[in-house]
Amino acid sequence: MYSNESFLLQLLVESGAIDQGTLDAISAQLSPLDSVITYLVNNNYLTGEYIAQVAAANSGLEYVDLAAFEVDPSIIAGVKGELARRVGFLPIGDDGFSLQVALADPFDMQTMDSLPQFLGRDVSFFVCSEQGLKKALDKYYPEKTKFAKGDTEGPIIELVENMFNEAHEMRASDIHIEPMEDRVRMRYRIDGRLVEVANHPKKLLGPIVARLKVMSSSMSIAEKRVPQDGRIEMDLRDGAHIDLRVSTVPTNHGESVVMRILDKSALSLGLPQLGFLSDDQATFDRLVTLPDGVILVTGPTGSGKTTTLYACLNHLNRPDKKIITAEDPVEYEMSGINQVMIRSEIGMTFAAALRAMLRQAPNIIMIGEIRDGETAAIAIQAAMTGHLVLSTLHTNDAPSSVARLADMGVDRFLIASAVRAIMAQRLCRSLCSACKMEGSLTPKQASTLGIDPNHPVMVARPGGCEKCRGKGMRGRLGIFEIFQVTDDVRGLINSNLTSAQLRKKARELGMRTLREDGIRKVLAGMTTADEVIRVTNGDAS
Repeated sequence: MYSNESFLLQLLVESGAIDQGTLDAISAQLSPLDSVITYLVNNNYLTGEYIAQVAAANSGLEYVDLAAFEVDPSIIAGVKGELARRVGFLPIGDDGFSLQVALADPFDMQTMDSLPQFLGRDVSFFVCSEQGLKKALDKYYPEKTKFAKGDTEGPIIELVENMFNEAHEMRASDIHIEPMEDRVRMRYRIDGRLVEVANHPKKLLGPIVARLKVMSSSMSIAEKRVPQDGRIEMDLRDGAHIDLRVSTVPTNHGESVVMRILDKSALSLGLPQLGFLSDDQATFDRLVTLPDGVILVTGPTGSGKTTTLYACLNHLNRPDKKIITAEDPVEYEMSGINQVMIRSEIGMTFAAALRAMLRQAPNIIMIGEIRDGETAAIAIQAAMTGHLVLSTLHTNDAPSSVARLADMGVDRFLIASAVRAIMAQRLCRSLCSACKMEGSLTPKQASTLGIDPNHPVMVARPGGCEKCRGKGMRGRLGIFEIFQVTDDVRGLINSNLTSAQLRKKARELGMRTLREDGIRKVLAGMTTADEVIRVTNGDAS
């Protein structure tokens, strides 16, 4: 089915191949989900090849008749058949600069934009007929099992396993399976951005969701009316072992599934791998080795707070220290650390867990998130009685965490006494180290970042290679704003300054903002100006 069938039908009318009256009569016989194009071909009104030629002529691409075309086996061998079938294309040549591929829908811009990333190289497109593409795929990539006989167990198992393997190979952090009105959309989040990777027939939604529920073991296949949560562990083709946190939500078109891929490499991260420059790393290293006090990591969802906390625990995890965590949920199991799962439905809240943890005589406590005044008060009390407490808050910058704690009911003099530091952070995409190139800031970029545009500044810019799938960006790094609670700052906290006033004073005392740290990383060739501007948009002042 064409992504813009109505436009193609209009082109066919304009070409004189069919008149509008006939088209209207046919459309009136069909349901809204039926394809008029398919009807025209099946009932011999037009040939698929003619339709493809019209589509090619109006998209500026060259038409190719796959029936009269023999593809070099080495070209076929260079592309996975599962990818070619799922996306809907056939590799037909290689001119040394780009891979030449044929596809039936030249109006599907999303697929055409995404394909170079999947293949890891530049792509040039040709147009073929739907029927010609199907026959060519069957010829060059014969399937062992097909969906034609129904939604049998074998093909669904294979589809799901291929999805997990592909997501891992593309370094995705989560998988989204989303029911649309007439299809099932699949997207991966890669380096913080969602990328559409496939569209499946709507009839496969039920079998796919059922398979995922079976794999997660704790989810009910029969229940489709309420949200469910589960967990999947599996081994991949390359020998990797992954954990996935599964969440389903009923929508008006069926159950939507999001699976977060838990990257166990986070367990082995040290502080240097978070993206600190040497001076901030030394500062944070000193702060997390203090004997007591509260250290908070702040930022919105998806800013890497949990990864930072695990890196801290990994750094502090020694035989002479007792560490207890309260997490909702426990995402990674860490050897040598006592981890408590929060279960609010049975009364095991953060506050209840924290009270129990204090009776275990820990040196270090990690609280997944401070969500309420009771938890905040107990954390402050624990810090003032000789414990180091690590936790997170949802605030946009570091100084505003003081007002957030005060809003929860914590007295400012207690905040000033117990809190040692607050660190805000964001994640921005890193330049691919294998292909980054020398570049310079544009006048607009320089002006936005507060750099004199009249003095050229050399920076790095994206290149494009196989490792980064031609994007020039690979992985992510943190940018940080460290607000240390010194004697001067304690006085400011106690004086009831607003968040804006406290932030201004903190900057006067030497605090570097998120954007200022990002600028340093642009100048160090670690990321781009556009990335820093994007993730620090709220920090522009």
